[in-house]
Amino acid sequence: MVKKAQRATRVTATVIAGVAAAVWMISCATVDRVVVAPPMIPGAKYVGMDQCAICHEKQVKDFKLTEHAKLQLREATEKEEVQGLGCEACHGPGSLHVDAGGGKGKFIVSGKDPDACFQCHLDKKAMFSLESHHPVKEGKMSCTACHNPHGENIHMTAAMPVGRVNETCAQCHREQSRPHVFEHEALREGCTTCHNVHGSINPKMLVERDNNLCLKCHAQVASPVLPTGTLIGRMPHAGFAVTEFLKQGTCFSAGCHTAVHGSDVNSHLRY
Repeated sequence: MVKKAQRATRVTATVIAGVAAAVWMISCATVDRVVVAPPMIPGAKYVGMDQCAICHEKQVKDFKLTEHAKLQLREATEKEEVQGLGCEACHGPGSLHVDAGGGKGKFIVSGKDPDACFQCHLDKKAMFSLESHHPVKEGKMSCTACHNPHGENIHMTAAMPVGRVNETCAQCHREQSRPHVFEHEALREGCTTCHNVHGSINPKMLVERDNNLCLKCHAQVASPVLPTGTLIGRMPHAGFAVTEFLKQGTCFSAGCHTAVHGSDVNSHLRY
């Protein structure tokens, strides 16, 4: 009994120590402001966006219309504004780039380097570490494959000044976004209705992993015939001996609505 009591005391002390350490770490790591450090180029100095405009006139002109251009530094001096905002906030100080006469990626952070975006978009950086994600960290694609940081609409690529909903995704996912005889109306709202495009804990970057994904739009209605029956879209889905569809798996993986992006042969979205 004495040994058990001693063991219990040691376990309790270990737990208390662990909790105390966690609280200490959180209190030390928590700040009351957002701290962002622009990328560094060894030996380079800031030159200001006007210097960039000499060669990159269109990009600088377009950039001034973007959400990124609206960022401000509180209580900053004019020199700090030059250093902390504009082109060099993402590409790093550009003096060496200017002295070298320019050149793609020469002494400058390339637009294809996701770290240029991750320094501010920490939540998106974390999403790219989830189980299902676009391969940005793996170097197989970049943020600029879907976003144009210099454009007025950053949600469209540079090659797409005007586009329909889903056009950004359609660059790669042609089969899923093409027109169908029987459409899935959810695509009118955009791919992000069902997918978290940066990353998800669910397969195929879905926002939900089960029938709840579909039931957000397709409500269940009690059957007027059987007290335990369930109708979805005026069709029996549960409570009937031959239609226990909801118990067979998700709407799209149980052999029912497999053509979730649209079908050319069946109005119930089947192949």
